[in-house]
Amino acid sequence: MFVTTLLCNPDTPRVEPALVESLRNAWGGGELRWLAHGIAAEFEMPHLPGNQWDIWADLQKTGVDLVLQPLEGRRKKMLLADMDSTMIQQECIDELAEEADVGAQVKEITARAMNGELDFDGALKERVGLLKDLPETVIDQVLENRITFMPGGKALLATMKANGAYAALVSGGFTAFTAKVAATLGFDENRANTLLVENGTLTGKVGLPILGRQAKVDALEEITAHLGITESDVIAVGDGANDLGMLGRAGSGVALHAKPTVAAQCDLRINHGDLSALLYIQGYMADEFQGV
Repeated sequence: MFVTTLLCNPDTPRVEPALVESLRNAWGGGELRWLAHGIAAEFEMPHLPGNQWDIWADLQKTGVDLVLQPLEGRRKKMLLADMDSTMIQQECIDELAEEADVGAQVKEITARAMNGELDFDGALKERVGLLKDLPETVIDQVLENRITFMPGGKALLATMKANGAYAALVSGGFTAFTAKVAATLGFDENRANTLLVENGTLTGKVGLPILGRQAKVDALEEITAHLGITESDVIAVGDGANDLGMLGRAGSGVALHAKPTVAAQCDLRINHGDLSALLYIQGYMADEFQGV
């Protein structure tokens, strides 16, 4: 059996009953279940339809996301999440670059790296090099004044953890940021790169080895082995090319507001919903959410 979920941005409810009923009837779906009225609904069906992506494209124009997946095993035991533009709404290195007056230059490199156009390691070294001599205190300033959390994140963590799941934050960014984000949202652990500092200023270098795409796959393998669960028990979420390895290996790999080249390689795409979408696609109802 498969399950179809329709959802949207919780701030602008637009999942209309007529829309869901029309699709359910067309696809021969079972009983309609509202997870949050106007925001998320689902129904089961015995087969995947041949026109899934045509309907997906039509719904995208209306601000509605469409997710189809196997029904069995969709509620996961572990969350593996990217940080930049996923759990938070910014790219930390871009925000540091703004403080160093090299924002435009660094943002261009970041965008190309996340789109898979540049080697991640080389792009990271180049960008960090542009931060040389920036005072270490800028990190706290950026955290305080420039970083905002992606909506739905607190509910995602609290709800999954209340149901026994483990949560790991894995980032190609920096430990100075992941430590704060992980502690605030309730992650069980975090992994990231280290900005090297001497005499209170950034050296323009990053600690080796650099944690990129493979490091996220390694985290998936190591943590699941430690917990005694399988990769199919994991829901992973990210937006950039360096997330594709873990997204492809996890039981549910969600491309969240992802770069087009990244989203095209993922079956689970959330472009309009926020992080609460990861709860809806696992079958949680809004009144089951924790931390809200």
